[in-house]
Order: sequence, then C-alpha cells, then structure tokens
Amino acid sequence: MIERYSDHAANERTYLAWVRTGVAVMAFGFLVEKFDIFLIYIGKALHKRTGAHHGVHAAQILGMGLVALGIVMMIGASVLFVRTRRAIMAEAVAQGPGSPAPYVAMVLALVVMGITLLIYLAQVNGHP
Repeated sequence: MIERYSDHAANERTYLAWVRTGVAVMAFGFLVEKFDIFLIYIGKALHKRTGAHHGVHAAQILGMGLVALGIVMMIGASVLFVRTRRAIMAEAVAQGPGSPAPYVAMVLALVVMGITLLIYLAQVNGHP
C-alpha cells in the first residue's frame, strides 16, 4: 500500500478538479469569442449592424481573457499540486495552505468577466 494514499488521492482529485475547471473556462472563452464573430457575420448577411461590430470587440477581448484565466488556473493548480505532494511526502508538519487571495482573485476575475458579458449581450440585443 502507498504510504498516505488517501492524502495523495485527495490532492490528485483536487488537482484534476482545478484542471477541469480551467479547461471549462478556456472553452467558454473560446465560445464567447466565436459568438462575436457569429454576430458580425449575421449582421453582414442581414445588411444591418448587430452591435457586435463596434471597433473594439468586447467579446473577443473577454474571450481571450477567459482563455488566459483558464491557463493561469491550470498553472496555479499544477504548482499547488506539486507543493502539496511534497508536503504530504515530508515527515515534518507543514504549514497550512496560506492565503485565500489567489482563489478570491480568480473568482473576482470571473465575476467581472461575467458582468461584462451580460452588459455586452444586453447591448447586442438592443437593451439599454
């Protein structure tokens, strides 16, 4: 039996959950960016402005931001996984996980991007 197997398994489950979340955020970012291109194409096909083509494409910037955030989430998860694995393998008592600031920052970034997306969609659909 592997020594401290349940601790290693819990660490791996947490890591994989963060990786899945990062991939989902990246996929959502890709979808948001492609939605903007779809709106521009439909607007041109219908010979009218859809609101999506306004110089700076908010959905493209938001989509790239979500993809970047997903990448950062996976890198952070990898660092935390390795750090926790080393702590589990060490014989000494390790310090706690530390500050929750990185997690709060990621959630705040997602909230800001979500609000931005809502505002963008409201403008595209013609709502004030």
